[in-house]
Amino acid sequence: MLPYIIRRLLQAIPILLAVAALIFVLFSVIPGDFATSQMADGRTNVDAETIARMNKQFGLDQPLPERLARYVGGLATFDLGDSFRTRQPVTMLIAERLWPSLQLAIAAMVFAVMIGVPLGFLAALKPGSWVDMLSMVFAVSGLSLPLFWLGLLLMYAFALTLGWFPSFGYGDGNPRYIVLPAFALGVAPLALLARTARAAVLEVMHADFIRTARAKGSGSYRVLRWHVLRNALVIVLTTLGLQFGSVLGQAVVVEKLFAWPGLGSLLVDSVTWRDIPVVQGCILTIVLFFLVVNIAVDVLCAFVDPRIKYS
Repeated sequence: MLPYIIRRLLQAIPILLAVAALIFVLFSVIPGDFATSQMADGRTNVDAETIARMNKQFGLDQPLPERLARYVGGLATFDLGDSFRTRQPVTMLIAERLWPSLQLAIAAMVFAVMIGVPLGFLAALKPGSWVDMLSMVFAVSGLSLPLFWLGLLLMYAFALTLGWFPSFGYGDGNPRYIVLPAFALGVAPLALLARTARAAVLEVMHADFIRTARAKGSGSYRVLRWHVLRNALVIVLTTLGLQFGSVLGQAVVVEKLFAWPGLGSLLVDSVTWRDIPVVQGCILTIVLFFLVVNIAVDVLCAFVDPRIKYS
C-alpha cells in the first residue's frame, strides 16, 4: 500500500505543474493585466507611465516563457510568489483562508453523508415505496437547484423571516454561522450520495452471492451487514471522495454569497483584480486537495473491501 500511495503522490506533481502552467498562460494571453485592472475603480487614476512601471515591478514586461520558467522553478521550493495587490506571500494568504474553507467543506459533507447515505439505503431496501419515491424526488431536486438560488432562499427563510441563523459572515467560529452555507453546499452531494447508495445497494442485492448467503440460512441482518453494506460501501466511498474533493471548488459561489472568508471568496476577488499569483495558488490548492482526498478514499476502500489490491 505504501508504494502505491507514494506513486500516486508523485503522479500528482506533473498534474499540478500542468494546471499551474495552463492557468499562467491563460491569464497571460487574455487582454488586460493587474496594472490596467486598477483603472476599473473610478477612484483610481493610473496613467501609461504608471502602468509600465507596475508591469516592470511585477515582471510582467518580460517574455512569457521566462516568466513561466521562473514561476515553475519557484514551485519546486513551495514558493507561490507574492500577491500583486497586497504584496504578501501567496502561501500566507492561502493559509489564512484555507481553514474556513475546510470547515465549510467538512460540515457540508458530514451533513450530506449523515442524511444522503441512510436515505439511499432505506430507499433501496424498500423499492417502489413512498420512502423510495420521496428520496428520489429529493435527490433529483437537490441536483437541479442552483447554488446561488438555494442560498438566497435559505437566507430569506431562516435568516430574514425566522431569524434562526445569521444570514452571512464567519462569526469567529460560531457554529450558527456555518449552518446555512453548509446546508446550501451539502444539498447537491447529499442528493448524489442518496442516488448512488440506492443504486449500489440494489445492484448488490441482486448479486449471486447474496442469493447464496440467503440459501445457506443467513439472516436478513447478517446479509445486510456483512454482504450488502460492505460491497455497496465501496461504490459510495468512491462517490464520496469525488464529491469531497470537488466541494472545495464548488464552495466559490456559497462563500461569496454568504460572505464566508474562505479560499473561494479569495479566488473570486483575485480573478477580479487579475492577481495572477493568488489565482494560481488558490487553484493549485483546490487541485491538490482533490488529489489527496481521492488517494485517501482509495486507501479506505482497500480496508473496507480486502479484495481490492493496489500495486
